[in-house]
Amino acid sequence: MRITKTAISGLALALAYMGSPAIAQTTGTAPSAAAEVDQNAAITAFFEEYDAQQLALSPLSKSYRGIKDSDYGRWGDFTTAAEARANDAARSALKEMRTRFDPAKLSPENRLSYRLFEKRAERSEAAFKYNDYGYVFDQMNGAQSQLPAFLINIHRVDNKPDARAYVNRLYGMGPGMTELLAQAKARAAEGIMPPKWVYPYVINDARNVITGAPFGDGPDAPLFADFKAKVGKLNISQIEKDLLVADAAQALNNSVKPAYEALIAEMTAQEKVAGTDDGIWRFKDGAGYYAERLANYTTTDMTPDQIHNLGLAQVARIHKEMGVVQKKMGVKGDLQAFFNYMRTEPKFYAPETAEGRALYLSETQKAQDAITPLLPQWFGTLPKAPLVVKPVEAFREKSAGKAFYQRPAPDGSRPGTYYANLYKMADMPLTEVEALFYHEGVPGHHLQLAIQTELKDVPAFRQFGGVTAYSEGWGLYSEKLAKDMGLYTDPARDFGRLQLELHRAIRLVVDSGLHHKRWTREKAIKYVEDNSADAPGGIVKAIERYIIYPGQATAYMVGRLKISDLRDKAQKALGKKFDIRGFHDTVLKSGPVPLDVLEEQVDAWIAARK
Repeated sequence: MRITKTAISGLALALAYMGSPAIAQTTGTAPSAAAEVDQNAAITAFFEEYDAQQLALSPLSKSYRGIKDSDYGRWGDFTTAAEARANDAARSALKEMRTRFDPAKLSPENRLSYRLFEKRAERSEAAFKYNDYGYVFDQMNGAQSQLPAFLINIHRVDNKPDARAYVNRLYGMGPGMTELLAQAKARAAEGIMPPKWVYPYVINDARNVITGAPFGDGPDAPLFADFKAKVGKLNISQIEKDLLVADAAQALNNSVKPAYEALIAEMTAQEKVAGTDDGIWRFKDGAGYYAERLANYTTTDMTPDQIHNLGLAQVARIHKEMGVVQKKMGVKGDLQAFFNYMRTEPKFYAPETAEGRALYLSETQKAQDAITPLLPQWFGTLPKAPLVVKPVEAFREKSAGKAFYQRPAPDGSRPGTYYANLYKMADMPLTEVEALFYHEGVPGHHLQLAIQTELKDVPAFRQFGGVTAYSEGWGLYSEKLAKDMGLYTDPARDFGRLQLELHRAIRLVVDSGLHHKRWTREKAIKYVEDNSADAPGGIVKAIERYIIYPGQATAYMVGRLKISDLRDKAQKALGKKFDIRGFHDTVLKSGPVPLDVLEEQVDAWIAARK
C-alpha cells in the first residue's frame, strides 16, 4: 500500500528538516586521518538525527517501521502548510550537509549516501513546484481508502493501549478528512480536478467504508470488523473488550461517518462540474509538470517524445517474440487472432466464484514453490522476512490495481505481503499468475524491498526510501529473470510473461500519449486493445491509473532496460569472470539508487572483478 505525498498532504513529511547533529566541526587545513574519521562519524550522526526528527513529525512512518510510542494513536499533520515547512526544511538540510561535509573526505559508502541524499532532495524540490497539481482524492491514492487500509494492514493491536490508539485514530479521521476536503476544494477552484469518471470510484469506496454496522444494518463495516477481530484476540476480560468495541463504534459514528458523508457530498458536487479531458497537458503548466514527473520517476532526462518512441520500439520487439510463442502453441492466424484467442479462451481464466479465487491463489503458491529453491543459485543475499499472499480487501478491490506489494516491518512484526486483486477474475488471467508473482514476490519486490529493509549501516532514508525506476525496473527484470532460471515451462505462461512485458512497453506509449500528445482515454484504451491481449476490464483500469498517476508507469520499462543492459555489459566485459550472484548483490545491496548511480556501481564492480 502506498500513502503518497500527493494523496495525503503532510502525512509522511518525507524530507522534514532534521536539525544540526551536535558534532564538533573539524578544523585545520590538512585532511588528516583523524579529520576523515570525524567527517565520517559526523555525517553518520547527521543522518541519524535527520531520521529521528523526521520520525518525530511522522507517526505513520513510525507505524510502518513497527514503532509504537506515544504517537501511535495519531495521524500527523495533514495540512499543506506542513508540506511547505517540510520542503523548506529539506532545502535547509541539503544546504547544511553541503556546508558541513566534503565528499572527498568521506568513505565510499558515506560518499554514496551523500550523493543519494543530494539527489533525493533535488527531486523533492523539483516536485514541490507542482505540489498543488496532484489530486487529493482519486481511485489510486485517495485517503478515502488508504486511511482505512492503513488501520487494517499496518496498525497492530497487541494490547489494550494499542486498541485505544486505534480508537484515537478513528477519531482523528474526521479532522484529517476535513483538512483534505478543504485542499480538494481549493485545488478544484484552480481547475485541478480529476476527470469526471474518477468520482464514482471515490464515492463508491467512501460508501463502502461506512456501510454496515455500526452505521446501520447488515454485516460489520470494514473498520468495525477489523477492530473487533483484533480486540477479540487480546488477553483481557470480555467486559474490557466490550467497552473498547463500544468506544470504537462511537468513534466511527461520531467522527468517521460525518467525515465520509461530507466527502461523498463534495465529490458528488465536483463530479457535476468536472471535465472530460484526461491528460495533465490541460493544466496551466502541464508540460512542465509532466517533464518533472518523467524525470522524477525515471531518473533520466528523457523527453516525452523519446519515451513514446522507446515504447513503440519495445512493442514491436515483444510482438515478434509473441509470434514465436504463437507457433509453439499452434494457434493459427495473425497476431490479432492470437491475441483474441488468448483473451477469450475459457481455460485461461478462473471462474467468478470462491473456488475460482481459491484456484488463483493456489496457482500463485505453486509459482512460489517452484522458484524458492532456485534462489540461492542466483543470489548471494536473500531476505529473512517471510512473504504472505492475500487478496485485496473487499472495500477497495473495485478501484485498486490488479496486484501490489507491501514491504515487511524492519523488526519482523509484519511480513512482506503480496496482494492479488480478485474482484473480477476475468481481469486476472491464469497465464499471468507466474509473472505477476515473480514481479511482486520473489525474485521481485519482496526480495528487493526486504533486502533493502534489512540493510545495516546505511542511513534510514536509504533503508526505507525508494526510487521508482530502480524498484519497478527490478520487478520487471525479475519477470524475465525467472525465465532465465528455467521457469515458464508452459508456453501459455510464457505468453503471460510477454504479455505483462508488453503491458509495460505499452505504458510508455499511452502515458506519453495521454499527457503529452493529448490522447483521450478512449484512444489510449483502443491502442491497448489493438496491440495486446489484455482483458478488457484490465485495460480500462490500467489506463485510468495512468491518467491520475502521470509518468509513474514509464519507470518500469526504463528501469528494466537499464538493469538488463548493465548485466549484458558486465557479462561482455568479464566473460568467464562474470558471476550472476555477485551482479545481483551489486544491484541490490546499496538499496534503491537513480539509474546513473546504478551504472556507476556496476562499473565499479566490473573493474574490481577484472
